[in-house]
Amino acid sequence: MNKVWRTRKSASARHDPWACALWMIVSCGLLAGLATIGRYVTTAGVPPFEVVFLRVAFALMTLLPLFLIHRKAFVQTRQWPVYALRAVTGSIAMLAWFTSLSLISVGEVTAISFLAPLFATIGAALFLGEIVRARRWAATFVGFAGALVILRPGMVELSLGGWLAVASAIAMGISSVFIKRLADSDHPDKVVFLSTMLQAPLTLVPALMVWQWPEPGLWPYLIAMGPVATLGHVTLTRAFAAAEASFTMTFDFARLPFAVVFGFAVFGEIIDVWTWIGAAVIFASSLFIVHREAQLKKRTASASVGPVSPRV
Repeated sequence: MNKVWRTRKSASARHDPWACALWMIVSCGLLAGLATIGRYVTTAGVPPFEVVFLRVAFALMTLLPLFLIHRKAFVQTRQWPVYALRAVTGSIAMLAWFTSLSLISVGEVTAISFLAPLFATIGAALFLGEIVRARRWAATFVGFAGALVILRPGMVELSLGGWLAVASAIAMGISSVFIKRLADSDHPDKVVFLSTMLQAPLTLVPALMVWQWPEPGLWPYLIAMGPVATLGHVTLTRAFAAAEASFTMTFDFARLPFAVVFGFAVFGEIIDVWTWIGAAVIFASSLFIVHREAQLKKRTASASVGPVSPRV
């Protein structure tokens, strides 16, 4: 069994739209729930940096049974430098994300987070040497315009929480580039475990600088962040495994309605129409990029196979 964790097996293409839709909607609900819990505990007085460490620590505990099953094979990899980069960028993304949640609504943070795939495009060009053509650059700039619709600099007072959410999206997008590189040769569960393991000491240092023991009533919410975050990413992985990325991403916008409903139910938050419009613009540009990448991948695969002789 451990051989499965040393190298990823190639699998035939799969397309199960109903399974993909189900996994993706569940993932969207879980990740919106994580954002809601994060806002609740940070506004209740727990420092955001401390929340980040506790989220990582409890996620690591959730993943521990996988390590006990696979043991040595689960931590063997040739990509430690890439894991280190992923851990750093992922930690920065979480620190900015939870801090922004302490300042602005769950819906606003979720809307701005749709920028991440756009920054992943830039990161792929900078770090992976991928060729980014005019259409993808155009879609990226359109996505930035959507972010400006939400933030409206010069029209409303600039929000620190909004800019921190943008910073989180930048780090999240770059981090996803490293995840893509890691997942090319390591099993997704191994990628999640090793990334979380490296993030634990990275997030502990800033947490110790602001540490204060949470009130007893907040511990159930803090503990819940671990399994909620882990299940959110596990179901997201299953969604991508069930169908092509271009199809899967069409359901990612479901995070915003979930976030709005949770934000209203728990905090009485209402996001304005400009946030909806900006989020739709960002999401549409992100979806175009994902769809464009899927088309190029198909063309490359077809070119490598070459023309097929007609059957007699």
